[in-house]
Amino acid sequence: MYKRFADVYDQLVQDVPYSKWADYLQSAFLKFGQNPELILELGCGTGSMAIELAKRGYDVIGLDISAEMLSKAYEKAKKNKTDILFINQDMRNFRLHGKVDAVLCLLDSLNYIPALSDVKKVFKLVSKYLNPSGLFIFDLNSPYKLSTVLGQNIFYDLSDDVTWIWANTYNEKEKRTTFDLTFFVRNKEGLYERFDETHEETAYTREEITEALEYAGLNLVGCYGDLSFSEPSDKEERIFYIAQKS
Repeated sequence: MYKRFADVYDQLVQDVPYSKWADYLQSAFLKFGQNPELILELGCGTGSMAIELAKRGYDVIGLDISAEMLSKAYEKAKKNKTDILFINQDMRNFRLHGKVDAVLCLLDSLNYIPALSDVKKVFKLVSKYLNPSGLFIFDLNSPYKLSTVLGQNIFYDLSDDVTWIWANTYNEKEKRTTFDLTFFVRNKEGLYERFDETHEETAYTREEITEALEYAGLNLVGCYGDLSFSEPSDKEERIFYIAQKS
């Protein structure tokens, strides 16, 4: 997973308004009376959010399990003249040399963690490396989105350089959606190369997330609808959680 995906990832998420997301994060910092200097982003991918935050004056550490994703992130950061430390580690057992003022995990990265026990491991490490009163902000694809919007459906996109087909299967017992992705990518010779990847996301309820945060010594201070500070609706597709270290 992610080896060839890193080559097409930025094109697939080109509609993500990273600047708007950064505005939301800064509003959350302000709402809860925090002014972080050093921020850790778990699952930073190709670095788009880390770069956006670095441009706004924050010191950022980007951590990701995929070396291929981090290679793209490093090149993008260099091109944008931003100084970001990128670390190739699994968020379930990461290690830092010091503490940070805020931790982020965005774009449903936590849904890729397959079991609640592993989510608890992540949260415990976040608590370990987070300064007192520091914020942990993350989002999740909701159970409604994974089971109903994405589950059992097929999506596709046809473009000149990259064509993809996205076939989904939802396992109700495991609360997990499997994404079978097929890509056709045009190479320098104008020919199309095919590659396939399988991704899985697990749905977590608000109760499960609250339990995991409490286990890690983190307090849930806000649960909101997509990029808002309003209570999520029953059909909310992306839910933001904000926790704070005691």
